[in-house]
Amino acid sequence: MKAYTATFRKKNGDERTMNFVQLNELPTEFLNTKVNGSGTERNLAEGLELVWDIENNGFRVFNWNTVVGTPDQYVHTNTNFLNVGVNKTTATVV
Repeated sequence: MKAYTATFRKKNGDERTMNFVQLNELPTEFLNTKVNGSGTERNLAEGLELVWDIENNGFRVFNWNTVVGTPDQYVHTNTNFLNVGVNKTTATVV
């Protein structure tokens, strides 16, 4: 699946490098085990994107407005993270 390694500047000025998959690249079955709530989308500010952080096995917000350098796109072949337990990480959609 397509994944990215990218660095962005957080609100406090620190830089954060993240390896992530965009939600539209994740299998629907996987997302269905991770998302609960009413099924409505949460509106994030322009340039912010909800992604799956591969290293932390959880949802995170990536800030495209403060990208440092150029994001690297790659094919992520290790899909072990797709087997994370259902109750370990969920996002509530309100």
